[in-house]
Amino acid sequence: MPAISPDVPIRAEPRWDTFRDDRATRISLSAAATRLAVFAGIALLCLFWGYAIVLAEWKAVIVGVAVVASVLILVDFRIGVVLLVLLMPISASKIFPHQIGGITGLNPVNLLLAATVGSYVLHALLDRGIGRFIPCPLLLLYVLPFLVAGFLGMQHVGEISLYFVVTEHVKFIDGIGYLRDLVIKPLLLVFFAILVAGAVARMERPEKLLGPFIVSVWIMGLMVVVYFILSGANFGQLASSRQREFLSPLGLHANELGRMYAIVYALLLYTWSQTRDYGLKVMLLASIGLVVVALVLTFSRGGFVGFMLVSVLFLISRRQIGSLLVGLVVAVAALYFLPEPIYQRVTTGMGMGANAVSAGRIDNIWIPLIPDLMKSPFYGQGIGAMLWSDAVRSGKSLLVTHPHSAYLQTILDMGLIGLALLCAYFLHVWRGFRALASNPALSASERGFFQGAAAALLAFLIMGFADGSFTPAPEQAFLWFAIGMMYGERIRRAAS
Repeated sequence: MPAISPDVPIRAEPRWDTFRDDRATRISLSAAATRLAVFAGIALLCLFWGYAIVLAEWKAVIVGVAVVASVLILVDFRIGVVLLVLLMPISASKIFPHQIGGITGLNPVNLLLAATVGSYVLHALLDRGIGRFIPCPLLLLYVLPFLVAGFLGMQHVGEISLYFVVTEHVKFIDGIGYLRDLVIKPLLLVFFAILVAGAVARMERPEKLLGPFIVSVWIMGLMVVVYFILSGANFGQLASSRQREFLSPLGLHANELGRMYAIVYALLLYTWSQTRDYGLKVMLLASIGLVVVALVLTFSRGGFVGFMLVSVLFLISRRQIGSLLVGLVVAVAALYFLPEPIYQRVTTGMGMGANAVSAGRIDNIWIPLIPDLMKSPFYGQGIGAMLWSDAVRSGKSLLVTHPHSAYLQTILDMGLIGLALLCAYFLHVWRGFRALASNPALSASERGFFQGAAAALLAFLIMGFADGSFTPAPEQAFLWFAIGMMYGERIRRAAS
């Protein structure tokens, strides 16, 4: 008797080939849908790009490239970091597009920054490590006091001198615009540093970022040199105090550029002295020459002071009698052959009193500002307090948006407490630079870079006595790049 009756129907075996066909069909449909979405996205991008070109001509090409780059950044945020290293320093200049089609905030750097932050956060969340990339000293000693001062300043927007509104020195009329322009926009430099730190922490050879750094230096240096050549200006005329606005059409004041070049000079000089790569050494030497020429064209006395301070620190750090003697000979020769316009600029006001040496800062800004400083000496009046200060509104001070002293600005905006916190943060950064400068685990080029960063920070603090800002400003772009490199290396050292 058969085990199974022939009358009982036998269950049919599953048709695995049918399942495979169905699965293949679903995959094919999914792939088709993906391709359709990609094509639709490309079509929308082309429409947007074409619309932007009609509205903004050649600047839209830059934005279009930035949009395409943003797509690539989603795959690896380090691509965005490299592009930001190239573009962040020049993003404040007027030769760079700041808006397209009248849309405020639509510019290449903001697009790249948003895409890079998004990609960075996504990768960090996947690695469960986003907290490591936001150092507590940066948050507590720098960002938090700045934000508190920003919210404090919102209450005074209605008190801003009408002069600054009419002349468009300020481009906001309410608290939201104030936060956008004076708080959020400056903090983009801090985000930039955090992104650099994240990229360095994931790189096997972080010194590769020195390549984009050098390219960015050349962009900033050539910008001034080429502008001077095309303008047909006379070299001697630039030394006049009446020509301090000569470079302003570029979007940055000559003094801001001078301080930036002094910082860059320190980074390049120390890296050049330490690197063992002959090709890099030649490139760094050429970059130093370009930066020195650009610095001279700014005729910025603050920049000159920073340059001399960095040079002296460099010679002292060599700790060799021969190097000191060579440096002394070079200094004497430089002074002897110093062009007359530079000598006139450096010695401006000498023999005429402290106020003349300070270019009128003491009598026309600092002394009239004392009553405002005493109003809230401990926590300040908010970011940009010079705009609504009694000294400006009453006409006792020059009509300027900045007190022309980083220390006075910090006390006016954030009080003595804010100044103490910012100084504590810069001390933390300087110690970080010094620690990495002597770390044998780093390459010679990196050690030299961090030696230069430590010298640049000291020059930055000294230059702040007569101008500049301790809160984020475009002239600090390369300094924040160095800070990002420092945090990234510390993360790498801790992980290993």
